[in-house]
Amino acid sequence: MPEEVATPEVARVANANRKYVTADGEKEGGSDAKAQPGKKVYCTSFDSRIGRIYVASTEVGVCKISVPRESRKDFFEWLKGHFDPDSVSDNRAHNREAIDQLVRYFNGKLAKFTCPIDLLGTPFQVRVWKELCKIPYGSTVTYKSLARRVHAPKSFKAVRRANVANPLPIVVPCHRILGSNGALVSYSCGIKTKEFLLRLEGAIIV
Repeated sequence: MPEEVATPEVARVANANRKYVTADGEKEGGSDAKAQPGKKVYCTSFDSRIGRIYVASTEVGVCKISVPRESRKDFFEWLKGHFDPDSVSDNRAHNREAIDQLVRYFNGKLAKFTCPIDLLGTPFQVRVWKELCKIPYGSTVTYKSLARRVHAPKSFKAVRRANVANPLPIVVPCHRILGSNGALVSYSCGIKTKEFLLRLEGAIIV
């Protein structure tokens, strides 16, 4: 059985100089400036059971994971959109904890992640992502159910968009969300990967 450990600790939500948008598309303030001016980010990659995965972390925690459907170019484009180019460096040691936990997860030895994470998104997105972290290993919920959990029952489409925008797939388990009829839908990493992850966890696939 996978090891049961604590739910991921969301150490901090970085929100300086961001332009935020609510679920209804209204601006919440902030600016169009670079999201994380001067903030250091450390990146690396490793080979997993689903292919090459790219990982980036700040001093706060893991901020970006790109699984195989996202290319190396996509990964660095995301970093470029969130950090100053000069602040990005190659550093495997800084990502060792996240990589070790991902490897244990893929080997069926880890049910919940404990590596610190640094969620970079709008307040609404972060609210959705934090709720995703509460879905137990091997379980699934629907978009409508998730929308109710974040107190936005009429905004399940916005919840779906936040789910797709999740920068930390697997660690923040957006793969555990299904369509209202139990279908494997809207997974940015690809439906085959979503099915693989749910089968790995022993979730019931309708």
